[in-house]
Amino acid sequence: MASLINPVHSPTRTSQFSSLYLSSNKISPSFALLKVRSLSSRASSLAFSPLPEAVKPLPAVGFSGKGLKFSGWSQQLRRRVSVELLPVAKAAAADADGAEIEIADGYGKPTKSFSEKFPFLITGFFFFMWYLLNVIFNILNKKVYNYFPYPYFVSVIHLLVGVVYCLVSWSVGLPKRAPIDKEQLALLTPVAFCHALGHVMSNVSFAAVAVSFTHTIKALEPFFNASASQFVLGHHIPLSLWLSLAPVVIGVSMASLTELSFNWLGFGSAMISNIAFTYRSIYSKKAMTGMDSTNVYAYISIIALLVCIPPAILIEGPQLLQYGFKDAIAKVGLYKFVSDLFWIGMFYHLYNQLATNTLERVAPLTHAVGNVLKRVFVIGFSIVVFGNKISTQTGIGTAIAIAGVAIYSLIKANLEEQKRKAAAVSAS
Repeated sequence: MASLINPVHSPTRTSQFSSLYLSSNKISPSFALLKVRSLSSRASSLAFSPLPEAVKPLPAVGFSGKGLKFSGWSQQLRRRVSVELLPVAKAAAADADGAEIEIADGYGKPTKSFSEKFPFLITGFFFFMWYLLNVIFNILNKKVYNYFPYPYFVSVIHLLVGVVYCLVSWSVGLPKRAPIDKEQLALLTPVAFCHALGHVMSNVSFAAVAVSFTHTIKALEPFFNASASQFVLGHHIPLSLWLSLAPVVIGVSMASLTELSFNWLGFGSAMISNIAFTYRSIYSKKAMTGMDSTNVYAYISIIALLVCIPPAILIEGPQLLQYGFKDAIAKVGLYKFVSDLFWIGMFYHLYNQLATNTLERVAPLTHAVGNVLKRVFVIGFSIVVFGNKISTQTGIGTAIAIAGVAIYSLIKANLEEQKRKAAAVSAS
């Protein structure tokens, strides 16, 4: 180190600058910014950092009886001091996750996030996206069938896109993949098989008849659920629930008798779909694996895809190779054909995932009402978009069926809420 140049002797009484960095006097600011740092020894601590961390260490400072000597004006002087912070009225800080912390009366408490301040807006957004994605999927799906009537292959595409989406999500850790063992696989396989059967039969119905008519028939699903609960699982179904299903059966019957697009393939496949989804719900109750819903749905999609591939190859494979793909590309072009298949698969997966996420945010009663309204939206939009003509009796029958489903859902949700409260009371 070069010799001292122009040494400067400071008086014993330091200036305001030196008192800030060299003395151990207490500092009592009315407003301070506190930075929370995570340390190995404890979760977080408060540190006051007046200068950047990148400052180089200081050379030794020599003390004489009279004053301080500096080696040069170009060097910055910094010394860490212990600062005792007095309680402040209010300070802003940032925690380890970047969230703002409000400190009042000397105690820190995290401020509420937007979702915590306005939960109804977040829930409303989930419902909106669930409806929107479902409507888009149904409309785009039907448009594809107008020039590519191969529901088994399209069902495979739906599941394939969803599986790829899940694999990509797992690879980036959103969410983290839950491990699965042989016992869990055995529990999820029947659920996935019923899911695959119900999904394929729904698409066969969509390809054969109008979207509105398929959804009208699928309004009978609560009837099959109640029947399976009563006669398969041995659960007692109250008389009020059975009575609420009467309008559903009557309404679907009225709509079917005068539906202009009616054919037995569309009607029968929709009924098989109802039965398959009913048994899916039964097996789902037995397949409580402890996983989160996102991982469960991902595994179900993977197994269902493996179930759907063989019948698609056997039933539609020869036709697709001979003229199916060729005709579709000739009608709309290769780019539109591929993009349509991709987007119907993406919308199918996303609307199912949003439905699950919405169910986790609301009470069963709210979700039941939302599910009924979703069906009304799909039926209404499909009629408007495709210009399907329906008879007056079909319209009345559809309205009666939807009203019956709404009444059934309300009664069932109320009964489940009463059981939950009774169980909570007995447990306490």
